[in-house]
Amino acid sequence: MRHEEITEKIIGIFYKVHRGLGYGFLEKVYENAMIVEFEEAGLKFENQCPICVRYRGKIVGSYIADFVVEGKIVVEVKALRELSVADEWQLLNYLRSTDNSVGLLFNYGRKAEFKRKIYDKIRKY
Repeated sequence: MRHEEITEKIIGIFYKVHRGLGYGFLEKVYENAMIVEFEEAGLKFENQCPICVRYRGKIVGSYIADFVVEGKIVVEVKALRELSVADEWQLLNYLRSTDNSVGLLFNYGRKAEFKRKIYDKIRKY
């Protein structure tokens, strides 16, 4: 699996934060707690990373990803009752719009929930 060692560390941090804070906070609280854990784990990361969407070589939109960890993994944080297909597509579109091929979608809902997505760049337009 691509970047397995890093993704396993990040997933461990997700569960550690969920155990520590529980359910009911806004996404930003969980995001800030993840920053504390990323720093403690010695992981390099960017927070609130701009992503440009290009069409035929022109920028047609932009988004902000919650994290890019070690320059390889896009991480999106949610605090919802449950994840939806739209949340998964958001992460996949972030992968399609960057040089990254691995993404993690975390939900700090009542039940800790995550999805790991891989986007095959070979099929990229």
